[in-house]
This record gives sequence, structure tokens and C-alpha cells, in this order.
Amino acid sequence: MKPRKWQKPFAAFSLLAALTGCGSTTSQGQVGVERQQLLLVGSEQVDQMAARAYQDVLKDAAKNKVLNKDAVVVKRVRGITNRLVKGVGVFRADALKWKWQINVIDSEQLNAWCMQGGRMAIYSGLIEQLKLSDDEIAAVLGHEMAHALREHSRERISQSLATQVGLNVGAAFLGLGALATDMVGMGAQLMLTLPNSRVAEREADRIGVELAARAGYDPRAAVSLWAKMSRKSGGKRPPEWLSTHPSPEQRTQDLKRYAEQVLPLYEQRKRQS
Repeated sequence: MKPRKWQKPFAAFSLLAALTGCGSTTSQGQVGVERQQLLLVGSEQVDQMAARAYQDVLKDAAKNKVLNKDAVVVKRVRGITNRLVKGVGVFRADALKWKWQINVIDSEQLNAWCMQGGRMAIYSGLIEQLKLSDDEIAAVLGHEMAHALREHSRERISQSLATQVGLNVGAAFLGLGALATDMVGMGAQLMLTLPNSRVAEREADRIGVELAARAGYDPRAAVSLWAKMSRKSGGKRPPEWLSTHPSPEQRTQDLKRYAEQVLPLYEQRKRQS
């Protein structure tokens, strides 16, 4: 018996619903991030994509002789990262076992990022052009680490997959597995090109200031970092690293509030050191 017209789209959406995973990838911490996330793609799949993509970036940077050129800067950045990593267990215990690594790419770009699994890079232009203090570097890296902890890349890929299925419900009958495989194959590109949502950026701001505070870095440096970035952009569109953030005024207000919220953690850490 042939299926009725309404049965195919219903079955497609039912299949999507069955495969849909919703949950929060992190604990709340002091800053209270608890949003439910759409997670269609498995964490292991995205981790494998990130590993391949990261090695490609490093290989290309080494080929062009722009990888870790300044030993002093590399040592400085890795020291800050190591301190930040000690606090990730507050948000997810498994992240303490990640193979966190960071490399410095010699480039004028004002950029930094962290792929899933703790694979990080910061560009020399960001440090040099903005004359960043250690506290401000911690603000940058804490923000990027938060994206990895929240698995925002996995979430973006899942949203893209959901959109594709929604646009073509018949894909379920052609094989949703094939569609998912195609999306996974594009994963590395998606991780590096799809912008984070404003919601994701606010989450990264919140978690980032807490990571900095717990590591003994002044969380208020996130505010001075943003002020430097705004002055550098001269009122024009901000760098790609911050392109999806809300207005400078709104973000400054948010960062001040988040920083004040975790300031006791910073003060406690300073007393212990």
C-alpha cells in the first residue's frame, strides 16, 4: 500500500526528532549558563573533524614559516593557557582530560580561536597591535575556550543539518544518514566559517570571565580588551573574531556585569597565590 501524502513529511520530521539530542554540554558554574542545545551530530565526530582541521592549519602555518616564530610569546601564551585549563572542570569534568594545546600564528589578523577538544590558536597581530596584558590575553583565551566547552561548533553543524532536513523532508527517504555524512564531511569548513550566534557569544563571554577569574586573572580585563578592539576598528565593523557580538555599548555593560559577578573568585585566587 502506498503511503499517503501526509505520511512522508510526518515520517521525516519524526525521524529527525528521534535523532535530535537536546541538552546542555556544561554545568552552570558561577555565571549560570544553562541553555539547552540542539546536538544532532555526535561529539566524537566533531572532535575528529577538529583534529584533522587543526593539523591542516598547523601544517599550512609551518609551511609558510609563520608558526610559533617568537619563543617568548609562545611561552607566555602557553603559561596563561595552562592556568586557565585548571578551571575548566567547573563547567565539565571531562575537559580536564582534553589534550589542550595552543600555538601562535604570526599574522596581522586580530584573531584567536579554539576548536573542539581544546585545539587553540592566537594570532600575533592581536597581541602586538593591541598591546595586550596577560589579563587581556586571558580574557581572549577564556572566551575562546568557552566556545569549545559549550561545543558551539557541534551546535552550529547540528543546526545546519537540521536546516537541510527541514528544507528537504524527502531527504529522510533518500537516506538521512547520507545527508548527515555530507554535513560531517563539510564539518571542518563549517567550524572555521560559520559565525557563532549572539547567544553563543554571550555564553562565551560569561564562561570566559569566570575561567579568567578562577585562574587569577582580573576578569575586568575583558572590558578593557573590548575597548581596545572598538578603538582599533574605528567604529567600523569589528574584526571577524567579534563580528557577531551585540553593540559595543551593550557588550560593555554585559561584560562589566559578568566581571563583577565573578570578581570574588578572582580576589580569592589572588589571596591564595
